[in-house]
Amino acid sequence: MARIIAGVGTSHVPAIGAALDLGKTAEPYWKRVFDGYEFVKKWIAEEKPDVVILVFNDHATAFSLELIPTFAIGTAAEFKPADEGWGPRPVPVVKGHPELAWHIAQSAILDEFDMTIVNKMDVDHGLTVPMSLIFGQPDAWPCPVIPLAVNVVQYPPPTGNRCYNLGKAIRKAVESFDQDLKVMIFGTGGMSHQLQGPRAGLINSEFDNAFLDGLVQDPAALTKIPHLDYMREAGSEGIELVMWLIMRGALDDDVEQLHRFYTVPASNTAVGHIVLKNVAA
Repeated sequence: MARIIAGVGTSHVPAIGAALDLGKTAEPYWKRVFDGYEFVKKWIAEEKPDVVILVFNDHATAFSLELIPTFAIGTAAEFKPADEGWGPRPVPVVKGHPELAWHIAQSAILDEFDMTIVNKMDVDHGLTVPMSLIFGQPDAWPCPVIPLAVNVVQYPPPTGNRCYNLGKAIRKAVESFDQDLKVMIFGTGGMSHQLQGPRAGLINSEFDNAFLDGLVQDPAALTKIPHLDYMREAGSEGIELVMWLIMRGALDDDVEQLHRFYTVPASNTAVGHIVLKNVAA
């Protein structure tokens, strides 16, 4: 059977992608950010996942205010990098895994999660920046990717508890798939940041690090954080952290933290990153 062996959490700051694409990674401001991802690049090259499920949010690229699915799973054979206003990022086309994606969609829907099935979708920095941080800059991505887009842009977003339980449903789906696959799941977005209004530039390192602690020690407690607390403590865009709970819900109750990294600022936001492995994996 297929199995989920590990999860990765990471911010998906668009300026990180620009720094990569413009060759600025060795500049002092950016070097400290990219140094924090050296572990995961070496580790994942050794682990060689067969498929990655990547949880992200679309930034009004594939979806707009005219159509806002709460959860949308990409079932296509490929996903092109999106043009977000300055041309697509110069990264490889993302190859999908339609068979597993459709299996997850069916299983989750029958478990009463209303998934939107997406057969054509361009993917923006929410997906491509984590791919670059974790896999580097190859000519082709080393494994297929199943995009899972979550609405954290338009109120009301799903609760942390709903996301955590979706992670559990995804794990159930993966484990009932009849191919022998090593699967990893990435939760992306966050950490604390606000892009507009009088609190623009807000960073709450105490909240961010407590969230990272909770992912390892007590994820169930994180599921109880209400939307208002995310906004108050982590800024209007801090709600993106609920996507990390999908990743965590797909893992064992007991996990091993292989790596953790946190730095501020990076383009007026906090950057967080964690690598978790199932103890039994």
